[in-house]
Amino acid sequence: EQISKKKEDTIVFVKGSSAVAAAWGIHHYLRHFCNCHLSWEYNRIQLPLSLPEANVNITANDRLRYYQNVCTYGYSFVWWDWSTYWEPHLDWMALNGLNLALAPIGQEMAWKAVYLQLGLTQQEISEYFTGPAFLPWNRMGNLRGWSGPLTDSWHNNQYSLQKKILKRMVELGIMPIFPAFSGIVPRSFKRIFPDANLTKMSNWNNFEDSYCCPYYLSPVDPLFGKIGSMFLREYRLIYGGGENQMYSCDPFNEMTPPNGTNLKAAGNSIFSAMTSVDKGAIWVLQGWMFQSGKYYWTKTRSKEFLTSVPLGRILVLDLQSEKTPQYDRLDNYFGQPYIWCMLHNFGGTLGLHGSASKINTAVYMARKATNSTMIGVGLTPEGINQNYVIYELMLENSWKKEPSNLTEWYKNGWFPYNLLPLFFHVQMGMFNIALYVTKVLDIKYKTDNLR
Repeated sequence: EQISKKKEDTIVFVKGSSAVAAAWGIHHYLRHFCNCHLSWEYNRIQLPLSLPEANVNITANDRLRYYQNVCTYGYSFVWWDWSTYWEPHLDWMALNGLNLALAPIGQEMAWKAVYLQLGLTQQEISEYFTGPAFLPWNRMGNLRGWSGPLTDSWHNNQYSLQKKILKRMVELGIMPIFPAFSGIVPRSFKRIFPDANLTKMSNWNNFEDSYCCPYYLSPVDPLFGKIGSMFLREYRLIYGGGENQMYSCDPFNEMTPPNGTNLKAAGNSIFSAMTSVDKGAIWVLQGWMFQSGKYYWTKTRSKEFLTSVPLGRILVLDLQSEKTPQYDRLDNYFGQPYIWCMLHNFGGTLGLHGSASKINTAVYMARKATNSTMIGVGLTPEGINQNYVIYELMLENSWKKEPSNLTEWYKNGWFPYNLLPLFFHVQMGMFNIALYVTKVLDIKYKTDNLR
């Protein structure tokens, strides 16, 4: 994007290749020329009387800037409404140049319709869906029924919310990633399809049997493709969606594939179900399974799975690149493109920490590595509204051409004088700490309710 402001101008000219790029340029001017601050929790826009001159071109280092984690919809987003949270949050995404994000809300309405068409009863469906806060793990096959059922009012609310979210994403130029079928089905499928090739999934986190272990439908069973295409058609009927879309599918999240699973067939069947409805479909895969199950996902098995999809048609999110990157171990995902992601947060926990030195250098090294297939950077926290400084640093890696001098960045970039004084609260363990910033990098701690 191009940002221009001459001394005699009364307005700032921002030109971008897309709505996201233009919004990104506006934020760049506000932050780097006017010392304004926009974040998840706090915005301060205090413009100088005379707008500063500017003449700068900003070019993205990569094609994609990704945002969100499947689990964020349980830890942070679950109770969000449109006007208070989602609408400003989508604007924040555009202002930070993020152009690719998950869009899983409301998929249970489509699944309910599919299950009813296949012969499940309403009671069986209610017993399968978890409560709202646990839907991420229901969608990935880890849980069933826990804290459920979902009410009709919930389905209707999520439908309305998702329609607004998708409309706004399209307006801003943010590509939504739609859900797809992974092979996980309710236990009641055995009643309807007694001859189907179904295997009970392994236990997850020691939940008792009534709340875990749904069935996994074998990828070589003809029913796999039927259900996968039925779901996408139903989803598109409800929410729309054109051709050449992206689809999220995480088949083995923190669970080992059943014994004898044909990994090549598993990958191919998931992708084929997508392309049966959208010939230009691209599969987006959270690469967490390669890290959490690294003893199972050897190079041989990982290659068998990933190369079952044509090159360039599966995009891997290297989910925790700042701590446990997998792109080196798996030879740049055997030619498949990937996004270098900073996970940073597990479970929405709070704490002042972050791998600043690593994200300040490793992104650039991965981008320049021999045979690198990196095509983007991403933020993948399980929970947000915490420790924003580390995310601001990571976001700047999407356009900066070399690592920052962190000492200078903290001093001049994060604590500009005209932002002070600034109050913010951080809860750490059993402490409620109020931090009052009195001058650059000089923080006075006052502890309340110390126990």
